Amino acid sequence: MRQDVQHIFLIGAKSLGAYGGYETFINKLTEYHQKDARLKYHIACKANGDGCMAESAVKDVTNKVIKDGTVVEFTYHNARCFKIKIPEKLGPAQAIYYDVKSLKECCKYIKDNQIHHPVVYIMACRIGPFMKRFYKKIHQLGGKVYLNPDGHEWLRAKWSVPIQKYWKLSEQMMVKWSDLEICDSINIEKYIHKCYDGKGIDGRNPNTTFIAYGAETRKSNLADDSKILLDWYKHKGLKPNEYYLIVGRFVPENNYEIMIREYMRSNSKKDLAIITNVNNKFYDELEAKLHFITDKRVKFVGTVYDQELLMKIRENAWAYFHGHEVGGTNPSLLEALGSTDLNLLLSVGFNKEVALDAAIYWTKENGSLSTLINKIDKIGAEKRGEYGRKAKQRIKDAYNWQYICDRYAEEFLR
Repeated sequence: MRQDVQHIFLIGAKSLGAYGGYETFINKLTEYHQKDARLKYHIACKANGDGCMAESAVKDVTNKVIKDGTVVEFTYHNARCFKIKIPEKLGPAQAIYYDVKSLKECCKYIKDNQIHHPVVYIMACRIGPFMKRFYKKIHQLGGKVYLNPDGHEWLRAKWSVPIQKYWKLSEQMMVKWSDLEICDSINIEKYIHKCYDGKGIDGRNPNTTFIAYGAETRKSNLADDSKILLDWYKHKGLKPNEYYLIVGRFVPENNYEIMIREYMRSNSKKDLAIITNVNNKFYDELEAKLHFITDKRVKFVGTVYDQELLMKIRENAWAYFHGHEVGGTNPSLLEALGSTDLNLLLSVGFNKEVALDAAIYWTKENGSLSTLINKIDKIGAEKRGEYGRKAKQRIKDAYNWQYICDRYAEEFLR
């Protein structure tokens, strides 16, 4: 094993073909660094269960290692990806088991291959009670522990009160037992210091830095008349510039209920296209409340893993809705700003920090978004284009992937 290479172990993503923030981040990080001989990535992926890794979801998978008829390891973007099998009856504890097992595999691989000065980068604060042991083990192996503290996991609506308390305690312990917190939002970095200064090892303050997620500002490679695009529109019953768009994980804290309800209240003749991995339980709950099936404008159109197609769909959207309120810099927001002219965002600190005056904001109050939709339906081409130019410039100035990946290389090679 070459020792002039910096080995980085990435823990916390489920699948490299999913819409989650960490999955998007790892895809781009490895894409931009795949020819950098100084860096070698090792990525944990879920072998089974909710959101597990399917090699068909990404292109250019090579060097598959197969055991008992299933793929256990493969290469993607020159990164070594290894699968972690989990018991499927653990419920919410699945994520904790997954991270712990991933870290055990990392430590074993580092030791067996005598890797010098590895960096183990953990994304999200799920395994606080186990962190001290892994921190000491990784240091014994000559490595460092980096952490992305994510954005207030303990506030997510899907968790019960006891689980929320666990996440908060876990966050505190993980911030303490790590060498560097890489925060993807300035607001998150401020929050870490506000809550945990003086609570680190030997009473130290957390060591933090800010590196956001990134996005593209280029146009999709697909032409307006490409067969794959036209076929998709025909199959989904949509037309270019005649739909509003939502892309993201189908979870309560992304405010799907408010966005769909307010859209249904609007007078818009355009469609609402929702690209997401549908959670049947949450879908049924929303349908019982909203009865959106009776509104032919509301269209759940499934997932789109082809990145060029997804980019083109964003470009052709009349406007993009963004209802995320938990988390740091959200990848789907950055991608929308890079591709879609009009972006209608929930008015919270994280979203304002990212978009500044390049977007239009709504609140959770009744009528806020529906009134905005009625106005946006009639917006002129000049004003729409002005917002589009501002949005793309914002991405170029602060969130382009080349800059973000260069910053990560600096930290990993420091």
